[in-house]
Amino acid sequence: MIALGDSDVARFAVTRTPLRGMSRRFVPGEGVGDLVDAIRAANAQGMSATGNYLGESVKTEEAARQAADTYVDVMDRITRGGLAANVSVKFSQLGQAISESFLTDNLAPILERSRRDGTFVRFDMESSAYTQRTLDAFEKLWAEGWRRNIGVVLQAYLHRTAGDVARMNQLGARVRLCKGAYDEPASIAYKERDEVGANFIRLMRELLDGGTYPGIATHDERMIEATLEHATRNDVRPERFEFQMLFGVRRDLQQQLIRDGWNVRVYVPFGEQWYPYLMRRLAERPANLLFLAGSVVRESPLGVLLGSHDRSTRKP
Repeated sequence: MIALGDSDVARFAVTRTPLRGMSRRFVPGEGVGDLVDAIRAANAQGMSATGNYLGESVKTEEAARQAADTYVDVMDRITRGGLAANVSVKFSQLGQAISESFLTDNLAPILERSRRDGTFVRFDMESSAYTQRTLDAFEKLWAEGWRRNIGVVLQAYLHRTAGDVARMNQLGARVRLCKGAYDEPASIAYKERDEVGANFIRLMRELLDGGTYPGIATHDERMIEATLEHATRNDVRPERFEFQMLFGVRRDLQQQLIRDGWNVRVYVPFGEQWYPYLMRRLAERPANLLFLAGSVVRESPLGVLLGSHDRSTRKP
């Protein structure tokens, strides 16, 4: 899948044939208008959304400024459209590799728009090489008074994350908890699926008990069931947290959670880099190929006939 991400032949096959239509299930398009349409559709189904302009590891100031301008445009469209949505940015896309001072200057218009319009900005987490740099930049902005406007992502597969969750809870910062998807060494990350899952559940409980409106980002039904069990047992009401899922993945489960009264936010990527993004998502774990295919089958007429929708997520 990684090789396909760099293959011109494979790119042509996906982008110039009907296969592109299938990929739009997971990446709605390249333009801001495509993103806005997807957000509006999610809102109509009872879900909020997060817009993410695809791209990372930007090396030129021109590209980094273009990314910042795109986010300002997205935030304008969210405000004008009265949409229930926020944005999620990567520091490396906004110029962190160029310099920390350039990143600060380039991020300023996004933060100013956030302050003016009230659009929340989430800082995505990348590989472990960026973890401390991202948290340092986040805490610097937090200390400067952006507390109501920003949040961060933490990854359950890193050994350090228990300490980071405790720190964010102490600050009162909003956290999105995900499993993590980069290839990290065993010295700093859990490698076994069960270990990652067990740590995710431990961290989820810490966030639900002591966090500030955390986002529990998973499609894993075991993790979702554990979250619902903890919330129900400890009277953690739906307004205190939300589930977060990728656009187009497990739409049946998204809707079941909504019907049962839980908050769901979909993460909607868009942009010219949709093809390598899609290939990387599939490459993160070989099982994702079957997972995504199964997601389509579960929601097909055959899936309905076989009873794939007959799952209870327990009402609050």
